Amino acid sequence: MEQMEQFETYLSPLSWRYGSIEMRQIWSEINKRKLWRQIWVCLAKAQLTFGLVTPEQLSDLEDHVTQIDMKRALEIEAEIHHDLMAELRVFAEQSPLGGNILHLGATSMDIEDNAEALRIRQALTLILQKLKHLLLSFVEKIDQWDETPILAFTHLQPAEPSTLGYRLALYAQDLLQDWDTLASIHSSIKGKGFKGAVGTAASYIELIGADRFDQFEEQLSRLLGLPFFPVSAQIYPRKQEYRVISALADLGASLYKFAFDVRFLQSPPVGEWSEPFAERQVGSSAMPFKRNPILSERLNSLARLLASMPQVAWQNAAHSMLERTLDDNANRRTLLPEAFILTDELLMLSQKILSGLKINSKAIQKNLELYAPFASTERLLMKLVQASANRQQMHEIIRSHAMKAWQAVQEGNVNPLIASLSQEPAFLEYLTSDEILRTLNIANYTGIASRHARQLAQQIRHSLEQCGEFL
Repeated sequence: MEQMEQFETYLSPLSWRYGSIEMRQIWSEINKRKLWRQIWVCLAKAQLTFGLVTPEQLSDLEDHVTQIDMKRALEIEAEIHHDLMAELRVFAEQSPLGGNILHLGATSMDIEDNAEALRIRQALTLILQKLKHLLLSFVEKIDQWDETPILAFTHLQPAEPSTLGYRLALYAQDLLQDWDTLASIHSSIKGKGFKGAVGTAASYIELIGADRFDQFEEQLSRLLGLPFFPVSAQIYPRKQEYRVISALADLGASLYKFAFDVRFLQSPPVGEWSEPFAERQVGSSAMPFKRNPILSERLNSLARLLASMPQVAWQNAAHSMLERTLDDNANRRTLLPEAFILTDELLMLSQKILSGLKINSKAIQKNLELYAPFASTERLLMKLVQASANRQQMHEIIRSHAMKAWQAVQEGNVNPLIASLSQEPAFLEYLTSDEILRTLNIANYTGIASRHARQLAQQIRHSLEQCGEFL
């Protein structure tokens, strides 16, 4: 179809609006059929060593392995209603010598499930590459902001101070766990192997003998670069796909939290962060002043969809009765590619948000000055008690000052708490005014934040260096 003609019918947004070209290509019909053909050629190579295929037949197949003809394949499929058999017949038509032995001893899922495992691994590799890039961007931001004091929030209420680097480290720590999980799954992906219609490999044993089957399947594993499940039915266990999609949804949860927090921190009453906003970008069709956080909102929207997908994968695994049923087949045509394309889009959005993240230092300082003095009172109380003051009496005096200061803040005034506490006669019996002011300085009350943020950044660098084999 011409580019504009294709918009005259429904297209999934995941086929053109979201995700990268690279991820969509992995899950394309062309790539799937290329993998099918590669597997058929590997099967012929293995059978050559057992005298079932001639060198001329194998060479003929290799000469035509890339000649995908979708038009012809769809014509055949319209008649026989079997996509793999249609592709098999096209390949055989193109290969007059080798076509005679194509698919010898195999069942459809010997081809399809091994191809699916290879595609999942291709897609995981791309996800890991983008997650690595995102993690390194977080490391860069942590290093840049590790000592910058900020106001922390609990229950969406002002709490004690922290540092900007430490808050960023919270997101990065979650993503590092996602990295570990996905890297482990990547290394453990297995194919069905070549075990025939119900997993007993009876057809292959008929061709090569029971004593040589293990050698035959091991050779195929090496040719494909893919380990096989030692036990399978007509299909590989669908629990593998449940693990994969659950891990993608888990990553989605980490990215969701980051974007959700950006949305809160971008709201004008807080105003500390904002996602990138292009010079000519339109925030609202009705309100020209609006700077809506559309990237973060889009991320949250798509992540919700991803979060629903493990349930379908669970049902596919749990409902796979006996050696195989076909009731997972139709939904897997969208479930697997869309889970990966959604995750791909979430990672790209997160990278764009983080790379262009605007930090409003003036807003951070304003919020600190307005609310952080309340958190500093705990430190003052401890200092007074260490100087032999009565804790209960000091607590009541501090509480009285704090309530008056909170009322002033609510009325839109500058927070008077530090000034009033530094002149409180009851405190001056134990501490000087300068000592009280130093104690109430929030820059000195961020605890382990800066040090642990830097340590996590270093841990991330080390972990990524150790996993170079994926990338």
